Amino acid sequence: MRPPGSRRTTSGPPGRPGRLVLPPEDRIRSPRTGWTRAHWEAVADHLLDSLRPYVSPLGASVRPPGRPSWSGPRVDGLEGYARSFLLAAVRLAGADGMDPGGRTEPWVRGLIAGTERHGPESWPDIADFSQPMVEAAVIAVALHLSKPWIWDRLAHGVQERVAHWLMGTVGRRTRHNNHLLFQVVVAEFLHSVGALDDRSGIEAALDRVDEWYRGDGWYQDGPSCRSDYRDTDGTVRAPASVYDAGERFDHYNAWGFHLYTLLWTRIAGPRGDDRAAVYRDRLRAFLAQYVLLFGSDGAPVHHGRSLTYRFACLAPLWVGAWEDATPLSPGVTRRLASATLRHFVEHEVPDDHGLLTPGWYRAFRPMVQDYSGPGEPYAASKGLLGLLLPPDHPVWTAAEEALPVESGDYATALPVPGFLVHGTRRDGLVRLLNHGSHYLTPPPATHRDDPHYAKLAYSTRTGPEAGGDTRTARFDNHIALVTPTGDVSRRERIHRVVVADGHAASWHQPRTGDSTTSSAGRIDSVSVVCGPWEIRVHRVTAPAGLLLREGGYALACRERPLSRVASRRAVARRTDGLASGIVGLHGWDTAQVRHESGTNAFGEHSCVPYLTAVTGAAEGSVHVSGIVLSGAAGGPLDEVLRHDITVAVDAGTVHLRVARHGGWLIRPGTSRPVTAEDRHP
Repeated sequence: MRPPGSRRTTSGPPGRPGRLVLPPEDRIRSPRTGWTRAHWEAVADHLLDSLRPYVSPLGASVRPPGRPSWSGPRVDGLEGYARSFLLAAVRLAGADGMDPGGRTEPWVRGLIAGTERHGPESWPDIADFSQPMVEAAVIAVALHLSKPWIWDRLAHGVQERVAHWLMGTVGRRTRHNNHLLFQVVVAEFLHSVGALDDRSGIEAALDRVDEWYRGDGWYQDGPSCRSDYRDTDGTVRAPASVYDAGERFDHYNAWGFHLYTLLWTRIAGPRGDDRAAVYRDRLRAFLAQYVLLFGSDGAPVHHGRSLTYRFACLAPLWVGAWEDATPLSPGVTRRLASATLRHFVEHEVPDDHGLLTPGWYRAFRPMVQDYSGPGEPYAASKGLLGLLLPPDHPVWTAAEEALPVESGDYATALPVPGFLVHGTRRDGLVRLLNHGSHYLTPPPATHRDDPHYAKLAYSTRTGPEAGGDTRTARFDNHIALVTPTGDVSRRERIHRVVVADGHAASWHQPRTGDSTTSSAGRIDSVSVVCGPWEIRVHRVTAPAGLLLREGGYALACRERPLSRVASRRAVARRTDGLASGIVGLHGWDTAQVRHESGTNAFGEHSCVPYLTAVTGAAEGSVHVSGIVLSGAAGGPLDEVLRHDITVAVDAGTVHLRVARHGGWLIRPGTSRPVTAEDRHP
């Protein structure tokens, strides 16, 4: 990792990848990041230049190095082409058609070669549920954004070939989730160029997407009950009955639903005006909450699927500014966007070869889905849509302003997805406590939890343990029952009870063995936030004599973190001061730290502080822990766990008091689990 403020300065001419070269910083207009539009242009150009060695002779396939997906190398080449073509189109359109480096030409040649039926580099046909349907949408958007300079200059015969290939999406079956929008934007583009007359399918698909809107700007990614799933080879199956898919809320709200609905309105023009007004209102509501999910360093919360898209999470910020559909000022919009892009650049994204690798910072395959090919990370192109805004747009000219986490501490409820988000100004950290969103891995899987959804908490500076046997060991940010044979219970369906500012509660049925088998037991969990601390209260109903275990945040970095254990307290710290700790406040016997290697997206070495106990009476036992993640940790490790928290338990009721914050009565397992006992001690 390079220190903040460093510049990656070696370079090479277009077509010969070198290291990223950044222009001088502007600390007048951008006092917080120093970044200007020129920095964004430099990153975009570097990404395109670095891909040239991996472009096929005719340009229709782009395959950077990496493990192929289950779709095979031909589809992977299309994926790499489509996602980088979007970046080329954005760069061209944002420069008003100027292309001095000739960066667009290889992608135009690829468009011609890929749609030449039976040609040497022809793209695969678009079939039901296929990956080419996803890439067709990206290509259609790129063609729309660059229409005066690419589409309008294609020979008529080539236009017909491109339209014919895109028509393969029309009438095809697709996944019951955000994939419906891929068909929508392709069909609307075809209609806009006179290649499709019937728009009924567009309206029907948008009506279906509206069914998944849950309020406050949040879409659930498809219905909770579904009947389609991908088998281990990627083939989509249709079981005899529906299955519970969970209630998934994640970054697909940003780079999927809000992005594609409003891109559709751009393509549709006046035909989409009525829906456009609704979509803009939804985006405003979403951005008001979304801005809370970024740390002061620009890092987004590491939670959910397809995280290898990285700065694609910025897409709705740019669309909000583009569509006048944002509650954020121009100065906050650029402050957040530039901080996020700079954050990844300073963590060696792209890498020293100028490539986006499957991972978060370094390449880390365990966090990447099996359907992902080497070109998958180039969905990050969506995060550079800001280059479509002209240089004199207020987003590029206004002075940067502070982010919410830089203005003060907050513990804000996002009730629709079931998140309690708390940020601390002192260290710029944001943490997401999850008491509602869950992705249930579809059949044929029987262990249906996913570490990027099932944990109790996530943050902007940590990621869940995901490699090796850590997926089944489930130490970090998880409470588990451990059977005598070593089977660790899972948190699958999360039943929310309440999500309010300052506290949240939910319950789950701990599952061991085959998830289709009913499991005795229940764990009710309550979170109360005070500064950097989360106090967790669990009521555990389970057979007596089982091992109970709870972990804090997994801490990862290049070097092995320092750690210390003392009685019912455990803490670990990185060399940069980031510390993760856990304290047993009631009902816990011992504390330990588990060390791992190669299991975390944030660094080669990781560790998790955790507590253990033995379950007591079958009618339920109460366990209280203090969880801290702090970026302002200094001095001896013991100082990280210094606290003014007192706990007393009386007949299942927890009396919690935190100095300078107040007191609460906590009754896990009830409809109103948290009440204020004394807010002003």
